[in-house]
Amino acid sequence: MGREVQVTIENYINGEWCKPVSEKYIVNKNPANLAEEVGNVPDSNEQDLDAAVAAASGARKAWRSMAGAERGNFLYKVASIMEQNVDIIGTMMTREMGKTLGEAKGEVLRGIAILKYYAGEGMRPVGDVIPATDPTALMYTTRVPLGVVGVISPWNFPVAIPIWKIAPALIYGNTVVWKPARETAVTASLVMKCFHEAGLPAGVLNMVIGEGKLIGQKLTEHRQVQGITFTGSNAVGKVVGQTAAARGAKYQLEMGGKNPIIIAADADLELAVEATISGGLRSTGQKCTATSRVIVVRDIYESFRELLIERVKQLKVGNGLDGDTWLGPCANQKQYETVQHYIEKGIAEGAELVIGGEPQQEASLQQGYFVAPVVFDQVTSRMTIAQEEVFGPVLALIKADSFEEAISLANDTQYGLSASIYTKNIAQALAFINETEAGLVRVNAETAGVELQAPFGGLKNSSSHSREQGQAAIEFYTAIKTVFIKP
Repeated sequence: MGREVQVTIENYINGEWCKPVSEKYIVNKNPANLAEEVGNVPDSNEQDLDAAVAAASGARKAWRSMAGAERGNFLYKVASIMEQNVDIIGTMMTREMGKTLGEAKGEVLRGIAILKYYAGEGMRPVGDVIPATDPTALMYTTRVPLGVVGVISPWNFPVAIPIWKIAPALIYGNTVVWKPARETAVTASLVMKCFHEAGLPAGVLNMVIGEGKLIGQKLTEHRQVQGITFTGSNAVGKVVGQTAAARGAKYQLEMGGKNPIIIAADADLELAVEATISGGLRSTGQKCTATSRVIVVRDIYESFRELLIERVKQLKVGNGLDGDTWLGPCANQKQYETVQHYIEKGIAEGAELVIGGEPQQEASLQQGYFVAPVVFDQVTSRMTIAQEEVFGPVLALIKADSFEEAISLANDTQYGLSASIYTKNIAQALAFINETEAGLVRVNAETAGVELQAPFGGLKNSSSHSREQGQAAIEFYTAIKTVFIKP
């Protein structure tokens, strides 16, 4: 493909598509082919954000006054429209951030399922009757929306993550200002179009595209925004949390992970290797729940290592639109350079680079941010690649002398998002569940992935200790109101 800008997108404020006040745009390029310009995206400023917050604030009363079932009907409509556009949205996601087409379409389908799930939440209970000490009185609890919620979403899941934030925010009666990642803003605009076509009332959902340091920061600081939900890096997340807390706003942070998979001595090696590769290398390792540390008990270390390397050699890197491709490029230049930095760091600190990391030889792969999947051996827990989040297709093999040491190594990190173990021993599985410091633990399954009806979130520095998805989402997006009525 040549250098052709396919589309110029706009912000969505108060039910209308509008140019940024600055009239400035930047170009998003295909990370698999930098000669292809995917679209012009707004470079918005504070005035755009103020307009969006004002629109959301103005729509609050009417939206929260609707019955939950009526709000749910809008989400069902959005899901129906999105079902008709799976191919379009999935293809744009692949072109804009490099995820393989199969994964991209799967993410869109997950977004649709999330919309349908939360549409049903509009008909579920939101409180309890509580016995009062006065027998003539009625006491009960109900839940009320926060008001205006700011949604700051990342580029690695440009459909699923914003939807699992926006859908519960809306169904529980909040209005929303959404700042999608600029790197995937064209994909975000396709999602926004589905809400627009569903007839969502003006001001209920607004989208402002711009630099995170400006739009994200101003959204977090805005006094008319009662809640902030953020997914992204730890460095940015800490600033978001501190800024929101300083003015008394509610906040929710989902951040990094350094997720371990433990391979016990009795593990099925075939299954364990497949889970390690799928969990660590799919989506080019650009998942917060991706497997990063592979902790293998000494007895089966060499056997596991040989099988893992054999399978990794078979993986095809390429354009995500190619059906034979197993993993695509890094999503952008910054992430590509970050991965290269950690590869160099691993070598410098004495880890053995077993496979991957070499420059791409194919001419087509030299046009994008491609990294061949990397496996490091002889990694110790103190090395940088065993402690810091790489967010790329890099696996670090760590040898454990015993199952007990494997658990200790798994916990030896500031993060606590997800963790996995492969074992046939139920006692070891239960010990892993009880002792592992992670918000999501999986037995005989990869570290990546969580079902939409289940709570999701991390421990330690991986989150603000709140939970997303499932019915747990109501805890963030609402406040409890206790009611006492005496005749």
